[in-house]
Amino acid sequence: MKRGVTLAAALAALSLLAPGAQAQEKVKVGVIVTLSGPAAVLGGQVRDGFALAVKTLGGKLGGDDAEVIVADDEQKPDVAVTKVKGLLERDQVNFVVGPIFSNILQAIFKPVTESSAFLISPNAGTSNFAGKSCNANFFVASYQNDQVHEVLGKYAQDKGYKSVFLMAPNYQAGKDALAGFKRYYKGEVLDEVFTPLGQLDFSAELAKVAAAKPEAFFTFMPGGMGVNLVKQYHQAGLASIPFLSAFTTDESTLPAEKDDAVGDLAGANWAPDMDNPQSKAFVAAYEAAYGAVPGTYAMQAYDAALLIDSALKATGGKLSDRDAVRAALEKADFTSLRGKFKFGRNHYPIQDFYLVQVVKRPDGKYETEIVKPVFTDYADPYVVDCPMK
Repeated sequence: MKRGVTLAAALAALSLLAPGAQAQEKVKVGVIVTLSGPAAVLGGQVRDGFALAVKTLGGKLGGDDAEVIVADDEQKPDVAVTKVKGLLERDQVNFVVGPIFSNILQAIFKPVTESSAFLISPNAGTSNFAGKSCNANFFVASYQNDQVHEVLGKYAQDKGYKSVFLMAPNYQAGKDALAGFKRYYKGEVLDEVFTPLGQLDFSAELAKVAAAKPEAFFTFMPGGMGVNLVKQYHQAGLASIPFLSAFTTDESTLPAEKDDAVGDLAGANWAPDMDNPQSKAFVAAYEAAYGAVPGTYAMQAYDAALLIDSALKATGGKLSDRDAVRAALEKADFTSLRGKFKFGRNHYPIQDFYLVQVVKRPDGKYETEIVKPVFTDYADPYVVDCPMK
């Protein structure tokens, strides 16, 4: 097993660690995300968003020098378990930040939450860990998976679409996506197709869409899967059927999808045009550092770093007092890039959600922009089953 690469080496140009930092007690964070294959761009945004936050904080978290170790889970649950055990046992990290995919979260959940580290997800937010299996050592900086898809379900219902065709990858996040959409959409579901995770050829599924003739099409297909689906959707002559999605057309996929995605609607808890000073500063800094438009993956990773920073400031960096650190994390005493942010008792966020649309900017880059708010101060539906107080 290869040793995780520290961001101090990988991102030296960003001066992640403060110049001249002396050998003193450091806060250690393991970032475990997908950095291989078609989904690598998603993990890259998390890695870079977290790195930018630590750089902005002067290479420190809670005032102490930060060491960030990055591991690639290769989108394989068994690999992820091996890598995360290395972070915990060899590197003795205090926090594990990750992963991208929900099947990876399910694989690493027990090893991390039963260790001395806290697990903070910058993306995956499965329904099971939001309800009866909620855990005191697990915090989600993103959302509960269903919620962003509920935005599109409500939109489709309000729009009056009488029939839809649904498609998602066959793993927990895909199941959560369709469950979320159907929570608010009460029209006819013509078909509900689950594809293998990582599938890149959708010709057979799109033939079914053409034959079904739905009034709208809804999908969750992140990373390279989404890029191929969007292109093939247009090639199949289906552009007249409204394309609704979440994480299929976003800042991670738009550089490859380009004009094929313009006008598509999606759900999100943030967009690069969010009108608050902290978000505007983040977008400008991210684009300057990486030459790309940040998506929610990067934003949520940045917020995850701010969350850790806030907890360590509140406890004076006393990592040995786990109860105090946990209580400080629960308070979420930081200014989120998305604006309003607080935790429910299941440690999943209560936040606002928006309908967003893909646009092409005057500079030729692509991004999503907020159309309108859909849910305000919205808690996930599973929190009622969480036994934590």
